[in-house]
Amino acid sequence: MRAYFKKRYNSFRFAFRGINAAIRSEPHMRLHVLGAMVVVVLGFAFDVTKTEWCLLIGCIGLVVTAEIFNTAIETVVNLVSPHYNPLAGKAKDLAAGAVLAAAITAACVGTIIFLPYLLALAKVYF
Repeated sequence: MRAYFKKRYNSFRFAFRGINAAIRSEPHMRLHVLGAMVVVVLGFAFDVTKTEWCLLIGCIGLVVTAEIFNTAIETVVNLVSPHYNPLAGKAKDLAAGAVLAAAITAACVGTIIFLPYLLALAKVYF
């Protein structure tokens, strides 16, 4: 039983090490984390609904997950193809495209959620 818990503990430790590595080594990941922090602050400031929180958290998770997959794919491609190869470039472009698609989706959801709150706030002050 003890070995089972040690394996589970190590699994989480390695996963957190991966997240930390992505944050430390990838400038875009740091931008995503900063964006997530802004979204959380706005969520509390506008007192968004539980449903809106679920959508926002889901989008944050989607973008962060996509960025981690992108980093993993780029790392493996660089390892197996250190010299230029059109297929390696295509794989990296596809992974980057996935991150862009996730970020655009998150931005659309954020706009749908926050725009009414921002317009109501502007109405009060203007």
